[in-house]
Amino acid sequence: MLFPLLGYISGSLPFAVWITRWRKGIDIRAAGSGHATTTNVIRTLGFGWGALVLVLDTAKGFLPVYLALRAGGAWYWPVLTGVCAVAGHIWPLFADFRGGMGLATTSGGLLALYPLSFFLALGVLIAILLVWRHGARATVLTAVILPPVFYLLRFPAPLVWFAVLDAVLIALRFLSDWRREYRELWLDRE
Repeated sequence: MLFPLLGYISGSLPFAVWITRWRKGIDIRAAGSGHATTTNVIRTLGFGWGALVLVLDTAKGFLPVYLALRAGGAWYWPVLTGVCAVAGHIWPLFADFRGGMGLATTSGGLLALYPLSFFLALGVLIAILLVWRHGARATVLTAVILPPVFYLLRFPAPLVWFAVLDAVLIALRFLSDWRREYRELWLDRE
């Protein structure tokens, strides 16, 4: 099946990089937090452009997984497709393998595999974010917490496997940022 390759190529579309370059003439990875993420686009271009990047980054996780599900076949093809989309977002072919953190693309995969999981993950992320007040750390902790939560709630096995593999990718991506301090939009305000 070619769906994992489609997932990686879809994930490699660096919308944050392209939109910021088009609108402001800069590389988003050289501004703000240095990440090709929705929050950094909000910081650099404003909320509207950040919302557009969020929608596009979510879609690039959703669409290939949705297509893999519709095509049928073994349960692991949509899972691998979603994992490859997240890997493409983190290490994009079309942006020198320097991409985002994987959060929005993960949410697209969750929406395609099991929509309820998206809302649960969002709630966990918001709760951790409000307590910890550090977006990068809250994201990796959420990614690590979700697989056992999904398993205990008896969510479908493909979703649990997606969460496990996705947690590994996000943890690897965040290793370089764990101790890094940078402005977190509203989180750094008293």
